[in-house]
Amino acid sequence: MGYFAGDNLNWFENWIESDLNPFMTFHSSGKIKYTNNEAQFLLNRVPPKDIFDIAMQYAPATYGFSTSYINLMFQNYQFYAVTIGYEDDETIGIKLYKSNSAKKENLVKTGGDISNIFTLMELAISTNKLKSKASFIKNYDPSIPEFRLVINDFLKLLNITYEVFLNSTQITTNVRLKVGEFLKINNDKYSLIAVEIKGDHVETNGFDAIENFAIKYGFAHSFTFDSVEFNLPLILK
Repeated sequence: MGYFAGDNLNWFENWIESDLNPFMTFHSSGKIKYTNNEAQFLLNRVPPKDIFDIAMQYAPATYGFSTSYINLMFQNYQFYAVTIGYEDDETIGIKLYKSNSAKKENLVKTGGDISNIFTLMELAISTNKLKSKASFIKNYDPSIPEFRLVINDFLKLLNITYEVFLNSTQITTNVRLKVGEFLKINNDKYSLIAVEIKGDHVETNGFDAIENFAIKYGFAHSFTFDSVEFNLPLILK
């Protein structure tokens, strides 16, 4: 529920409530203070902490407002910019601007060879360790079996992705089975393997190259302000 209600809404507040771009304010503790209607829809899919972290990362150094152009994706939401503002140390506001570009079609491919994903991850990490001073943290689910991947395309995708995180102090790679989530391809339903790569310093202008490659070669993907995730169908035959 929004912070303002009913007859107390003035013209400007009504405007904010009706805006198709999410707008919200937070207490300095990270607790939500106000959301417009669109922000409430967004928060059904995204934890408030993720939005608060973005607000803190892109906040201006002094009181006032700052707009940053970034490529940000949360599930089906894609944004091209954020405006952050604050006039005291108690409240900070954020507005996220939806991208109005048509979402490119991503056709997941089912070819390739039966592969050990952990071997491929280790190969990509070893290659990128040579280019970065970051510490590489790995969280793998060892129960994941070998499954079908187009090896060369997947390795290229990993290398393009690690490239945007190389200036981080720590790069974390998570590989896990997404329990209860499936992908339907040609009437067959497959479990999903999530590969998430995240860091504390991200060259977000590199997200476009990741997205273009992922779409061209059929990798389902999503972005947050500090991570990239790929969802791979667990094709065992």
